[in-house]
Amino acid sequence: MDATTPRELLRLLTCGSVDDGKSTLLGRLLYDADLLHDDDRARLGDPPDFSSLLDGLAIEREQGITIDVAYRYVATARRDFILADCPGHAEYTRNMATGASTADVALVLVDARKGVLTQTRRHSWICALFGIRRVLLVVNKMDLVEYDCARFATIEAEYRALAAAVGIAEVAAVPVSAAVGDNVVHRSARTPWHTGPTVLDWLEAVPVGTEHLDRPLRLPVQRVHRDGQDFRGYDGTLAAGRLRPGDAVTVLPSGQRSRVESLYVAGESAEEARQGQAVTVTLADHIDVARGDVLAAVEAPPDCADQFSAHLLWLAEAPLLPGRLYALQLGTAGAVARITAIRHKVDVDTQEPLPATRLAMNEVARIHLSLDRPIAWESYADNRTLGGFILVDRQSGQTVACGTLDYALRRAANLHWQDLSIDRAARAASLQQRPRCLWFTGLSGSGKSTIANLVEQQLHASGRHTILLDGDNVRHGLNRDLGFTAEDRVENIRRVAEVAKLMNDAGLIVLVSFISPFRSERSMARELLGEESFVEIFVDAPLEVCEARDPKGLYAKARAGRLANFTGIDSPYEAPLSPELHLRNHGQPPEKLAQEVVKYLEQEDPDAP
Repeated sequence: MDATTPRELLRLLTCGSVDDGKSTLLGRLLYDADLLHDDDRARLGDPPDFSSLLDGLAIEREQGITIDVAYRYVATARRDFILADCPGHAEYTRNMATGASTADVALVLVDARKGVLTQTRRHSWICALFGIRRVLLVVNKMDLVEYDCARFATIEAEYRALAAAVGIAEVAAVPVSAAVGDNVVHRSARTPWHTGPTVLDWLEAVPVGTEHLDRPLRLPVQRVHRDGQDFRGYDGTLAAGRLRPGDAVTVLPSGQRSRVESLYVAGESAEEARQGQAVTVTLADHIDVARGDVLAAVEAPPDCADQFSAHLLWLAEAPLLPGRLYALQLGTAGAVARITAIRHKVDVDTQEPLPATRLAMNEVARIHLSLDRPIAWESYADNRTLGGFILVDRQSGQTVACGTLDYALRRAANLHWQDLSIDRAARAASLQQRPRCLWFTGLSGSGKSTIANLVEQQLHASGRHTILLDGDNVRHGLNRDLGFTAEDRVENIRRVAEVAKLMNDAGLIVLVSFISPFRSERSMARELLGEESFVEIFVDAPLEVCEARDPKGLYAKARAGRLANFTGIDSPYEAPLSPELHLRNHGQPPEKLAQEVVKYLEQEDPDAP
C-alpha cells in the first residue's frame, strides 16, 4: 500500500463463556498471520500455548484464566487493530464491559460442544448495550465435534435469534478450531461446507469508522489552547461529522454562535477534518468557550438537558445507593450527578426487568439520573462520546459505574427557575443575622439533640431566629415513609438538607441533629448549603458510653437482633475527618459543650446580636 494512504483502525473485542478459547483464538490469529515478535514466538513453547500470549498477569498464567482485559496492537497489510481479550467469568463482567465500551466489533466465541450458554447471552447483551452492532460468531473447537455441519448450523441459528433480541444488527458466523488453526487465517479443507470468510478475512473487510462521517458536527472541547496573547484555540477530537474553515458553529450549552476562522490537524493548517481526528480550531468571535462545551452544527445541534433515563452498569464492590452524589464524566464534560431512581434491574441473562432498590457489583439497571447543570448530549445509540458516561465516587476517586444515556426526561424541559424579588440576603438583613446551618452528627446517644436544644435556647435568648430539625421529629412527618436501610439513610439526609437550605434562604439559623452516618451525605449537605453556611459539629462519644446511656433502648434492641441496620452495631458510622467543631461528650456537662458552639458562632459573626 502507498505509505501515505490513511490507515483504518479496528478496535476488536473477544468475549464468550469460560474456556471457549478466546485467548487461544487470538494467539493463533497472531501466530498464523505472522504478527508476532521473535520474543513472543520464543515463549510459546512446544507444542505452542497460544493463550499465553494474551494472559499478561502472573495470576492468569497460574490459573489458566483471563481476569483483566488484555490488549494487543497489531497491523496487517489492510488495516491496524487493537485486540481486546476479555474475561469470561461472571465476576469479571465489569472488565468485559470496559473492553466493549471502546470496541467497534466483537468476536463472540461459543464452544461447539456446549452451544450458547448463559455467559454468551450476558456478553452479547453487554456488547449491544455499549453500542457494538457487528458481531462475528466464532464456533470454536469444531475438531471436537468432528466438524459437524449440522451442529454448526444449530448454534448459528440460536445465536442469530439471540442477537436479534438484544439489538445486534449484523452477524456473520465461522466454524473454527483455534487449537488446530481451521478457518482462523487459512481456509480449512475440513469444512468444505463453509463458504463464508475466515476470521482474518472478516476482520479485514468489516466496515468501520465511517458511521458518523455524514452526521452533523460534534466537537467536544477538551482544552482551551492559548499560544501567546493573540492566539486562542480550542482542542478536541471530532465525535461526528466534518469541519472546515468558515463553517458556522453553535457552542453548547450556552447557545452562542460563531464560525470557524482556522483549523489545524497535527499542528498543521488544514482545509478539512473528519470524525475521529484531533483538531485545534479558532473562532471568528471572542466568546466564552470552556472545557466540556460542545461545538456543533448550527443547523442540527444536539439537545441540552440535566435529567435522563439511562442504563447503568455498577462496577464497585460497595452497592449503589440512590440519592448519593457522584462525579459524572461524559466526554470532556463534568457534572455532579445523583441517581434519583432505579426503575428496574435487568437480568442480563434473560433481559427481564426485576424490581430493585440497590445495585451490587456487575449488575445493570435502568435508572433516572439528575445532574447539577445541563450538558450537551445525544443518545448512546447515536453517539458514544456524547452518550456514554462514568460515575466517580467523590470521596475515594474510584470509578464506580459506567452507563449509557437513552433519552432526556420530559420534566427536565418543563422546569425553570422562577426569579424572586426578595432573596436570601434581603431576608437575612431583615432578621439582622447571618443564616447558618449547624449540622450536629454523632452516634445515637452521643448527646446531639441535647446539645443542639441547649444551643437553640441560648441563640433564641440572644435574639437569634432559629429552627431545630431533629432526626426523630422529622421522621414523624416529612420522612415518615423511610426506613433505616443504607438507601433510606441517604434519602433521609438528602431531604433534610434540602429543607435546611430553604430555611437558610429564609434567613434562619438552622440546627440539624441527625446521626447522618455517611461522609458522602454530609459532604452533599455541605455542598448544597454552601461552605460559608455549613458548620459540621461532631458530637463524639465512645460507643460503650452511648450504649450505657441508651436513652431510647435502641442499642439493647439491636444487640438482641430486634433492630436491624442500627448505626454502630451492624451499620457503620463514618466519623468526620475535619469538622468545624469536635465536641467530646464524655465527662463534660452538655451546657459547657453548647457554650462552645455559641462561642464559635460569636467569633465567626462578631456583629450579630
